[in-house]
Amino acid sequence: MATISLDKVGKSYGGTIKAVQDISIDINDGEFIVLVGPSGCGKSTLLRMVAGLESITEGTVNIAGRVVNQLEPAERDIAMVFQNYALYPHMTIKQNLSYGLKNRKFDKEEIERRVKKVSEILFISDYLDRKPRQLSGGQRQRVAMGRAIVRQPAVFLFDEPLSNLDAKLRVQMRAEIRKLHRQFNTTSIYVTHDQLEAMTLADRLVVMNGGRIEQVGTPMELYERPQTLFVAGFIGSPAMNFFDAHLINYSDKMAGSELIAGLRPQDIRLARNDETDDDTIKLTMTTKFIEPVGSETHIYGVLDDAGPEVTVIVPGYLAIALDEKLDLVADRKALHLFDRNTSRRVNTM
Repeated sequence: MATISLDKVGKSYGGTIKAVQDISIDINDGEFIVLVGPSGCGKSTLLRMVAGLESITEGTVNIAGRVVNQLEPAERDIAMVFQNYALYPHMTIKQNLSYGLKNRKFDKEEIERRVKKVSEILFISDYLDRKPRQLSGGQRQRVAMGRAIVRQPAVFLFDEPLSNLDAKLRVQMRAEIRKLHRQFNTTSIYVTHDQLEAMTLADRLVVMNGGRIEQVGTPMELYERPQTLFVAGFIGSPAMNFFDAHLINYSDKMAGSELIAGLRPQDIRLARNDETDDDTIKLTMTTKFIEPVGSETHIYGVLDDAGPEVTVIVPGYLAIALDEKLDLVADRKALHLFDRNTSRRVNTM
């Protein structure tokens, strides 16, 4: 078990290109942290710095009370699971699982015990005599995780391990990873660009953008109260709707501020004929595209006739024509407000 502490960590190339900037975060013993963000945001670079696969330009990385900046990966007591499995193709599954333990001079009985236990946990006991090419993608990913688990490291690092799997298998593997974490309770850092994957796995999310941390919190904290415009647009699917807004009747300090207002598609509903509540926001939408997805219908259109684009989610199947005008409402308490200049959340309540 181990805590991880990053203090003002940075990575630059050639002294000018800053891939990671001023990252500070404390990760608790046994916590499952997910780094999420778009491609190129620095999340994989940060993970590789923790692993020792990338040098650290600035700041310190501390694992289990040791500053590890100058330590080799093998000296950091970490195990990493990669996107491409990184299995030895000429070895059997059993040899892949035991290779790291043999290098560390574990005795034969201990190796056999660990390999047997991990194989049973991951349901790969029947494949031990096969080569990686004889397994499916999901089976190979189980072997890759088994190779990490069998070492019993202080920290697990996952670099987009599910991105090569199909959608159904990704859902299954997400559940297995969460189950394994509950079983072993090992401190883990997991990198993904998939915000749904991040939401379902994380104890806490670290949303990154442009090499910096935008916000850290539980999945529901980031969903319900995003602190920046970027987080609001990145977390949640379909993405939050944004509109220009102008703040009045609030305070002398903020009255007249130019804002961006956000409403999630799930928080907008079709207006009823008797809708008179003053605590609602009223909108008129012209439909442009209808997407039935079974349990709900996604409606895409524009406000009024040519205003900003808007997405609405309604339960069940709804027969709606294109270019139809719909009256919509949303509760005012569902509104998210952001300062146009700073992109930071405005707390009006």
